[in-house]
Amino acid sequence: MDYLEFLKTKIEIAPESGFAVDPGAVNKALKPHQRDAVVWALKGGRRALFESFGLGKTVQEIEFCHLAADKQGGRALIVLPLGVKQEFTRDAVELLGYEKPEYCRTMEEVYASDSEIVLTNYERVRDGDIRPDYFAATSLDEASVLRSFGSKTYQTFLDKFKGVPYKLVATATPSPNRYKELIHYAGYLEVMDTGQALTRFFQRDSTKANHLTLYPNMEDEFWLWVSSWALFITKPSDLDPGYSDDGYDLPPLEVRWHEIPVHYGDATEKDGQMTLFTDAAAGLKQAAEVKRNSIDVRVEKMKEIVEDSPGDHFVLWHDQEAERHAIKKALPETVDIYGSQDYDTREKRVIDFSEGRIRLFATKKSLSGSGCNFQKHCHREIFLGIDYEFNDFIQAVHRCYRFLQEAPVIIDIIYMENERQIKETLLRKWKDHNHMVEKMIEIVKKYGLSSAGKEQGLKRKMGVKAVRIEGNHYTAVHDDCVEEVRRMESNSIGLIHTSIPFGNHYEYSANYNDFGHNQNTERFFEQMDYLTPELLRVLEPGRVAAIHVKDRVLFGNATGTGMPTIEPFHALCIEHYMKHGFQYFGMITVVTDVVRENNQTYRLGWTEQCKDGSKMGVGCPEYVLLFRKLPSDRSNAYADDPVKKSKEEYTRAQWQIDAHGYWRSSGDRLVSKEELKEISVDNLQAVYRQYSREHVYSYEEHVALAEALDENGKLPATFMVVAPGSWNDLEVWDDINRMRTLNTTQSRRRQHMHVCPLQLDIVERIINRYSNEGDRVLDPFGGLMTVPMTAVKMNRYGYGIELNEDYFRDGVGYLKEAEDERDTPTLFDFM
Repeated sequence: MDYLEFLKTKIEIAPESGFAVDPGAVNKALKPHQRDAVVWALKGGRRALFESFGLGKTVQEIEFCHLAADKQGGRALIVLPLGVKQEFTRDAVELLGYEKPEYCRTMEEVYASDSEIVLTNYERVRDGDIRPDYFAATSLDEASVLRSFGSKTYQTFLDKFKGVPYKLVATATPSPNRYKELIHYAGYLEVMDTGQALTRFFQRDSTKANHLTLYPNMEDEFWLWVSSWALFITKPSDLDPGYSDDGYDLPPLEVRWHEIPVHYGDATEKDGQMTLFTDAAAGLKQAAEVKRNSIDVRVEKMKEIVEDSPGDHFVLWHDQEAERHAIKKALPETVDIYGSQDYDTREKRVIDFSEGRIRLFATKKSLSGSGCNFQKHCHREIFLGIDYEFNDFIQAVHRCYRFLQEAPVIIDIIYMENERQIKETLLRKWKDHNHMVEKMIEIVKKYGLSSAGKEQGLKRKMGVKAVRIEGNHYTAVHDDCVEEVRRMESNSIGLIHTSIPFGNHYEYSANYNDFGHNQNTERFFEQMDYLTPELLRVLEPGRVAAIHVKDRVLFGNATGTGMPTIEPFHALCIEHYMKHGFQYFGMITVVTDVVRENNQTYRLGWTEQCKDGSKMGVGCPEYVLLFRKLPSDRSNAYADDPVKKSKEEYTRAQWQIDAHGYWRSSGDRLVSKEELKEISVDNLQAVYRQYSREHVYSYEEHVALAEALDENGKLPATFMVVAPGSWNDLEVWDDINRMRTLNTTQSRRRQHMHVCPLQLDIVERIINRYSNEGDRVLDPFGGLMTVPMTAVKMNRYGYGIELNEDYFRDGVGYLKEAEDERDTPTLFDFM
């Protein structure tokens, strides 16, 4: 296929694996918006319904399961929280006219039952009693239980439901606090691998593992992709302006925040120091301490609120058992439920409260926050405390605040003065949730339920209008590098130096031309197959392509191995470039900081090493792979235009120092091991590297020194200060300044940060070793134009190509600065 055809294959919308249903075949009891949702979900086969509370997800789930089971000639399973099975039973029989769904605890009960639809609880599936693969169709009611990626429930469900032909998830609050959690549903529905989706749409924090945020320039594409497998609606008219919204108006909502002041001076730190108060936002331990020490004052406030409205029914939300006991003591008429209670007792009490036979109901969000409908007899809720779990909070709010609620809803939230930061976080997440819903509704209204419209929207991300900016000593091009290199003259580049995208590890733009925008490593190299032959063509005979790469950490939760493994990306690159005619002739190893790497990946942790050292690898260095285009004359293999250095200008002494990579300043002296302990952490890295190079290495001595530093509080957890130095700097470079990149300037300028910058030290050495002054130095993945900018400063001609508009704009600025510095005459030039 040609290049454009290849790019078109990247367009990702959720595949349709279901069947078309005549809307007239859907149960007539369903309202128009419910019917449309069921038809859409069945055509997709594996879909999600994210509908506001009260829009009728129950009947949609039942109808989806009924029609899918009938089509497959099998049975269906609906998994639901405790306390809501009676609603499914009632709707199936009284509203839809179907046989009563049977509630089953084990597969033996399933086999003994002959009902088409089986009901069960999440616990029954998670703990192994129910086998989802037996069923032709499944639905997860209140599927937000899957929101915690890596949790036992999510991992178990991911495996147990794999391959089920028809899968539906239904919830009103799809993980609003972090957009990336939406893709956990995509993983469950087998729409896209979770690890792939994380890489596709989210940028990682280089200082902290698992801290990912949605690329700003990927937001539209992300929501288009989500809308291809998930349906968001808040009212019927969201689907069709002609649908009536009668009965779907939410009542007024009043949220009352009750801040209780703290008593200052009571808190004590572990070292005995007094503090004004314990900060609940400092960590889980501190938050629990605040909760534990404030139960009485919070319950007293709750009692006051309840007694002020003697005619109202209340849900009393709490988190700790101690809080439940305190509530019962202060308000004896309260009926409560708790985790160790018999399931049937819990269910009866939930039903009694929902039907108005109980006035005060104490429960936890984890028990009654999902699935329960309390709006018929209750419009008051009190939260005895707050935490960061917004999903649980908003679910609990909507037990009463939902359609068919006839009274204004009042939510009382009690919190301590030192929990203000938690309150602010909850309010921010609430705002994020509203934004997410608005964004999805906007897409539904714009494109409807058809995938064709969404695919057309995604296609608009392909291609770029080329921009070329030329200076006296550089050329910068905003375009796809494949297209630009194809236009370049053969044998016109003296050196190619670049840091290629690391497979599908990062995406640098929202464009389908982006090399990082590929499903996997194999697809990445398919796109590279269009570029690499062109790079060989434009390189002068005998000259070098220096390719910066790094092996990739593959996480166990994505590979299924349960442990981090390494993809040998540098080896795959060697194979790729050799396949296209480049001659491989060496590799430079650049040592990285293992402590920083662990903060990024959590795969080399000290704690895990102590638990089981057999799963522990080592840090991943970076590599500069050296390739050469064969010269015309292979008798001596000199380049057609050799890279020459004068021995007068490039002396043996300079060569030795450059090869070793360590330059001493005049007046310095060697330092002893004892003196190392007294060196400040700021200087310790450089001093120890010098010490390590100039002494016979002892592993035992190295460990002893690190332990002594740790005892003195000089062994940071964020970077490595006693990394071993290298004696062979031709092969291993251990003194690269990892903070000296254009990102340092970018950070000061508050510009968009490049996600994987190339260090200036590496660029300077490569250009010096493998090019002559006046040569054209090309970087096809220019980024912030580090390579061409350095080339300009070193009296070469810089040539950079970049697809990302922000990087290109900033990179051109750096190039202009470098050129102005080079061309501006000094006073001595006039003398």
